[in-house]
Amino acid sequence: MLFGTKSAAVDWLVVGLGNPGQKYEHTRHNMGFLTVDLMAEKQGVKLNKVKFKSAYNIMNFAGCKCLVMKPQTYMNLSGEAVREAAQFYKIPPQRVLVIYDDVSLPVGKLRVRPSGSAGGHNGIKNIIAHLGTQEFPRIKIGTGAPGEGGDMIDWVIGVPSQAERKILVESFERAVEAAECIISDGCQKAMNRFN
Repeated sequence: MLFGTKSAAVDWLVVGLGNPGQKYEHTRHNMGFLTVDLMAEKQGVKLNKVKFKSAYNIMNFAGCKCLVMKPQTYMNLSGEAVREAAQFYKIPPQRVLVIYDDVSLPVGKLRVRPSGSAGGHNGIKNIIAHLGTQEFPRIKIGTGAPGEGGDMIDWVIGVPSQAERKILVESFERAVEAAECIISDGCQKAMNRFN
């Protein structure tokens, strides 16, 4: 059988967005990576398998079998990794949960959405292009925006201040809870609770 046995099947894809490499490790653009790392750590799992242009692992989370992945393609090509894994496991877009940074939200604020446009986020834009739809759930983690005249690229690949980091660490915890809520109870419940 081409896709393996039923026991190898995956119910959900949980995708944390970021950029690979030490240079970007703790930057604002890596909120998704940092959140799925925490999720894996809580499950006692390492995202150390390599396939689908990603670092990933399969874990039981929220009562489901989830493939948790960090695309290693750089942000603007994230859709390649997501499409490969979704096609391989035949996972519909409605069960592809994407976690990422959002400059339009204040630092640490979460926003759960069942679908929507890319809102200027290149990783999301690429996932929409590769999945052929914007109908996939997501958790946005606010990073705030640069001040007047500040450069957006420098901001997103910049490292948050000590004070911001403290807020963000708490938001990663809440984002993991939000992911659990989306998977077990649906987006609407998660929106009511976390938005």
